[in-house]
Amino acid sequence: IGSLKFLKVKSRATNVPLSPYSENALFGMGNPLLDISAVVDKDFLDKYGLKPNDQILAEDNHKALFEEIVKKSHVEYHAGGATQNSVKIAQWMLQEPHKVGTFFGCIGEDRFGEILKQKAREAHVDAHYYEQNSEPTGTCAACITGDNRSLVANLAAANCYKKEKHLDLESNWELVQKAKVYYIAGFFLTVSPESILKVAKHVSDNNKVFCMNLSAPFISQFFKEDLMKIMPYVDVLFGNETEAATFAKEQGFKTEDIAQIARDCQNLPKQNEKRRRVVVFTQGKDDTVATVTTFPVVDIDQSAIVDTNGAGDAFVGGFLSQLVVESPLEECIRAGHYAANVIIQRVGCTFPEKPDFH
Repeated sequence: IGSLKFLKVKSRATNVPLSPYSENALFGMGNPLLDISAVVDKDFLDKYGLKPNDQILAEDNHKALFEEIVKKSHVEYHAGGATQNSVKIAQWMLQEPHKVGTFFGCIGEDRFGEILKQKAREAHVDAHYYEQNSEPTGTCAACITGDNRSLVANLAAANCYKKEKHLDLESNWELVQKAKVYYIAGFFLTVSPESILKVAKHVSDNNKVFCMNLSAPFISQFFKEDLMKIMPYVDVLFGNETEAATFAKEQGFKTEDIAQIARDCQNLPKQNEKRRRVVVFTQGKDDTVATVTTFPVVDIDQSAIVDTNGAGDAFVGGFLSQLVVESPLEECIRAGHYAANVIIQRVGCTFPEKPDFH
């Protein structure tokens, strides 16, 4: 728990500790996507070769899926993308001040891009998008069946993020430097690992907190090399039980026990030895494993679950909201459980006007 604590930073002028709880204290960078969410049936999943509960990148054979899903009844559009969701949830949990959360990512100069900008403003997130016109704004089809969701991401513009054209710009890098807590989902490894590495090195060199998510099994399988280049800089590692198991298999861990996998992840090489790595694996309705102990989730009547899409992002967002204000690990996890519990009772990664978290 102590490894999550910040070094207190003092203002030279007043010698008063500066609160980490200020504008731009939380930095996120990832793939901004417009979620297109609809209830589908098993035939729809089978038609496009989808598993009920999975996350994949769209391929050529999924093109028709996006055309078909928008014709479904009760289609909903929400600002999405894993990291953007988590930053948005953290901001919602904190409420004030606005713009605690900063977000970087790439969008197109189009209607969907304008929707994402508007949604970020409504969520009081300080979004600075790299806008280009060679690719349209990315979308993610959320195919809902019962309690499950199968996500198919068409990155499009999100895949066009350029370090030298955005992250390296002085005004943008100053926003990066302002933060105390950083979160990047593993999904961004498919887009700009060099951007992640630049941020991660800054965080480590300045003894701040860098958080990452395993995000999906395919990241551990097909982006293993880039993932392991970043891993030494990771102070807090998130994932769910499926992602943890895949990571363990790919790394040659000789166990399928989630708690042991968490310990093995904690013991991977670490750049900043002032902070012990914290590993947090969620397991749906089962206890959350956090390196040294387990934490029960909030009990919920299964019939109250509307949509599990965004539950993992919400957990991370709740966790980050308390990490920013220097709460102990138990409170970070309690906030994560609270946020996830709210989100699964609503469609998409959406939330009421104000949280009821105490």
